[in-house]
Amino acid sequence: MAEAATAVQSPPAGAQAVQRALGLLHCFHDNGPDLSASDLARRMGLSVSTAHRLARTLVSAAFLEQNERTARYRLGPAVAELGQLTFHQRGLHLAVPELEVLSRRTGATADLAIRSGPHAVILVGGSVRPDTGLGLRRPLHSTALGKVLLAWPRPGEAAAYALGPLQPFTHRTITEPALLEEELAKVRMTGHALNDGESAAGVRTVAVPVLDRAGRARFALAVRSTPAHLTDDRLDWFLGHARTCADALAVLLLPPDQRA
Repeated sequence: MAEAATAVQSPPAGAQAVQRALGLLHCFHDNGPDLSASDLARRMGLSVSTAHRLARTLVSAAFLEQNERTARYRLGPAVAELGQLTFHQRGLHLAVPELEVLSRRTGATADLAIRSGPHAVILVGGSVRPDTGLGLRRPLHSTALGKVLLAWPRPGEAAAYALGPLQPFTHRTITEPALLEEELAKVRMTGHALNDGESAAGVRTVAVPVLDRAGRARFALAVRSTPAHLTDDRLDWFLGHARTCADALAVLLLPPDQRA
């Protein structure tokens, strides 16, 4: 019995190599400049030779490509192809016109995000760069999108207390775990989250969830503007439009048996 238990708990052969390869791809999340083998080794905590060997393997599979002149690495065409496939398989292209309508009606930037570890990742909306197709990756604790995703987590997602140190971005950023838990309770009670200058000065955002039948936030939807435009006395008006859009997105993006 003990031997069987040990066998179940042992990682499969090659698991470390797979984890390292995936970690190496994640090094490019910040959309910064091309990375050298030394850069990758430093970020991964590996030797330069190991990082170089992993990178070359990923180059051979087109998940990375290497600049012949500088020997630096960037994400390869296989990543772009898979990204486009999952974008359409998730039906996210259907969300584009809905967000454009929401933005026109409110005069604010409209975004749709999912959770990726400790970040809210914007997939569709006004914050997606037209030149790269990439949206922002923002910490969960300092954004309205992130608070929504924390308030209605999906199975297997870490709770707020497990996020680690909460970095301040402005003097309004919540950095105490207990205060964040209080904020999330308020979000669940009101059905929306507010970011009032917590991620950047002069920015105000309100977000609502796109919930599935189990009450989990599959997506978070936000409208972002300035405090002068998104005022307290107009908050309910913005929320009404955001919730209408969230309801439409639930129909477009969730299978019928998973809709609330």
